[in-house]
Amino acid sequence: MDVYVRSGDSVWYYSQLFKIPFKLIIDSNQDINPQILSVGVRIRIPGYVTIDYQIVSRDSLWAIASSRNLPLDALLLVNPTLNPTRLQIGQTIKVPVRVTWRIVNGKQNYDYSTMMNNIRQLQTVYPFLQVSSIGPSVVNRRIPEILIGSGEKRVHYNASFHANEWITTPVLLTFLNDYALSVTNQTPIRGLDTFPLYLQTSLSIVPMVNPDGVNLVLNGISDESPWRSRVIEWNNGSSDFSGWKANIRGVDLNDQFPAKWDLERARNPKSPGPRDYGGESPLSEPEAIAIADLTKRRDFARVLAFHTQGKVIYWGFDNLEPPESEAMVAEFSRVSGYEPVQTIDSYAGYKDWFIQDWRRPGFTVELGTGTNPLPLSQFDEIYEEALGIFLAGLYV
Repeated sequence: MDVYVRSGDSVWYYSQLFKIPFKLIIDSNQDINPQILSVGVRIRIPGYVTIDYQIVSRDSLWAIASSRNLPLDALLLVNPTLNPTRLQIGQTIKVPVRVTWRIVNGKQNYDYSTMMNNIRQLQTVYPFLQVSSIGPSVVNRRIPEILIGSGEKRVHYNASFHANEWITTPVLLTFLNDYALSVTNQTPIRGLDTFPLYLQTSLSIVPMVNPDGVNLVLNGISDESPWRSRVIEWNNGSSDFSGWKANIRGVDLNDQFPAKWDLERARNPKSPGPRDYGGESPLSEPEAIAIADLTKRRDFARVLAFHTQGKVIYWGFDNLEPPESEAMVAEFSRVSGYEPVQTIDSYAGYKDWFIQDWRRPGFTVELGTGTNPLPLSQFDEIYEEALGIFLAGLYV
C-alpha cells in the first residue's frame, strides 16, 4: 500500500499508525532517506492493501475507521484529497486492509507463469522482499531470486532443480508467504517469533532453478517450439513428460557441479535425455551457471536444496562437511521426522559442490514419498513436514 508524505509525517509515525515494525518500512523503502522525508514522497507500507468503499447514509470517517479497527488518520492518509466533513452518499473512498491471508495457492499445477505472478503479488504486498534475476534459462526465462531479511547470517534455499519435482516450488513459496505474513503482523509460526530471525538472517530463495523443465512437465511442448522434435526423441518418442527431470536440453542440472563430476558421468547416460545426463562438462548449462554464480557472489553460510522424494536429508559429501552439520541435521530431523543420511553413492550435486568448495553445511532435503511428480493431495502434509526445516534453517 502506498501513502504520500504530509508535512510533519515520519517513518516512525507510520510504523505506530499501522502497527508495522519500523525496520520493515525502512526495508520497503530503500530509495528514501528516512531522516529527511519530503512532502509528497511515496512511502510503501508493507502488509496492507486498500479496497474501495462506497459511502452510505449516516456514514462518517470515524465510524468507518472504528468498524475496521483503524485509526482515523489511516483513512485520511490514503485519501489525501478527501474532505472528511463533506462525505457524499455514493462517494468512493479507499480503506486500508491489513493482509491476514496467504497470497500463494500452492495446491495447483505450479508452472513458471504462476510462480512469477505470485512473486509479483508478494512483492506488492511485502515490498521489503528484494526480487532480481540470477540469469536466464536455456529458452531465456529469467530465474528469480527473492531476498528476505537483513541479518548477517546468509542462508540459501532452492527448489525445482528437477523438473518433475516441481511441487517443491509452491511448498517453498508458501513458506516465504507465511514468513512475510508472520514478520509483518508479528504473529508466531509454531510458537516461534519470526521477527528476530528476520533481523539476524538474510534468506536467499531461488524457487525454480529449472523453469524450462518444469513447464515441459506441466504444459508439454508446443508445436511451434524449436525444441519439440528433440525433447520427444530424447523422451523415447513420448509426449508424456511426467518422468522428465532434466532441463530443456536434456541435461540433469543436479549432475552439473564440479564435485567428482567425472565419477558421476562414468556411470550415467552419455547423451541428452529425461534424467541423469550430466552434460559434456560441469556447469555447461545456464541454469547451473546461474545458481553457481549466485552462490559464489552471496557467500552463503549454509544451503538447503529441496527435492522430492523419500523423507530423507542428505548432509555429507566425501567427509568434507564441517562438524556443525551433524547437529544441524539432527534438528532438521527432529522438527520434520525425516531421516538424516550422511552419504550416498552420488556425486556432482549442488550441495556436494557447496560442501566441497566451502566446507560449510549443505543439505539436500527429499520431501514427501511416492513417485514423482508427487500428487497435490500430498501438499499439506509435505508443507507441514517441511515447515520445521524451513524455520530451523534460519535459527540453528
